[in-house]
Amino acid sequence: MPQYHIWTIGCQMNKAESERLGSYLERLGYVPTDSAEAADFIVLNSCVVRQSAESRVVNKLKALKAFKRLHPETTVAVTGCLVNSNINQLRQQFPHVDDFFRPGTYPDRLGGTAGQDVLPQQPSPCTFVPITQGCDNFCTYCIVPYRRGRQKSRPPGEIACEVSELVRRGVKEATLLGQNVDSYGCDLPEKPDLAGLLYELNSIEGLARIRFLTDHPKDMSTRLIEAVASLDKVCPLINLPVQAGSDEVLKAMRRGYTAAHYRELIGQIRAKVPDVALSTDVIVGFPGESETQFEQTADLLAKLKFDTIHVAAYSVRPGTVAARELADDIPPAEKKRRLDKIERLQERIAAEINAGLLGQTVEVLVENRKGDKWQGRTRTGKLVFFSGTGDYPGQLVNIKIEKTSPWSLQGRVEHKEAK
Repeated sequence: MPQYHIWTIGCQMNKAESERLGSYLERLGYVPTDSAEAADFIVLNSCVVRQSAESRVVNKLKALKAFKRLHPETTVAVTGCLVNSNINQLRQQFPHVDDFFRPGTYPDRLGGTAGQDVLPQQPSPCTFVPITQGCDNFCTYCIVPYRRGRQKSRPPGEIACEVSELVRRGVKEATLLGQNVDSYGCDLPEKPDLAGLLYELNSIEGLARIRFLTDHPKDMSTRLIEAVASLDKVCPLINLPVQAGSDEVLKAMRRGYTAAHYRELIGQIRAKVPDVALSTDVIVGFPGESETQFEQTADLLAKLKFDTIHVAAYSVRPGTVAARELADDIPPAEKKRRLDKIERLQERIAAEINAGLLGQTVEVLVENRKGDKWQGRTRTGKLVFFSGTGDYPGQLVNIKIEKTSPWSLQGRVEHKEAK
């Protein structure tokens, strides 16, 4: 039987699309292989949100050039955010690639249809469910709207049917995905919203947990916060990217809110969802960011104390507003210094937060085994490792925490309950 190999880099949306593409290939008679050299069909699912990610994709493509020369019968295809509207330019740059296709679709040689309709046959207990594609925000640093297009939401009934089928196939946790998940439904005639969708999905029998990401501070509503507070299956974990703590930088990024508004929003969330875990994203070294403005970001993070921070140094993305209009004037060494400072700050904060769980019993949804340990996550997204000989994947297990670190927790099984 022919074999396929998918190499994926980037966000959760890419992971979800790779999983569905794999299912489609299996429907056509392909079987998966971990080895690209053994595959008859190789797909690179690319990311270009940062220069570092794009460089990895380009290096991978260069490495495949020699392989393709030796094995011309092997099909090489590329999808993800490297694929822009200028396919001819990509073909000139990478002539050994047989097919380029837009994110969320399939290659022309496989039918070329949209990719949302093919569900994984044997999904992980924790599975991603795309509910929107694209973004209307056009933050000045972001390439995503230019590669994935304007926002397009899926009808709530379609999503509910899909989640129900995934549960029938063994899924216990569904993570709803969108580039700006809070604005879900605003482009549909009936104007449904994310809160309403959460209420509908919460009633699905057999579904244990619901998550959603990525949020946008300007679109997070009181109704959505109340849904998180009141629905038993919706996990108290919210990813709310702040990107910067300086109003001047936020304005240059075209984020649509101020630092004061963001702090107020965090206060509202914590007041209504006291056990919430919060994560955020930050960009350091944005064009024109002064030392004072950077310190405003560090101060905001130190005071708000997030469970997780994803920090990145600004990199120019050709085609964006920032690339056209703003000079990349922060030296690389200074960007790295600022990034390192935020990472050290967050390591201390995360260590303190996680240490508070020492000796407590937490509910863990087990995902898989890594080495000699089982691993899963709490409702608040904490990664937990434990030992055991049981058949744990997809099970909700009570774990007593015996060791903590900034990045994960370790413990022992106190009680297991299958749901």
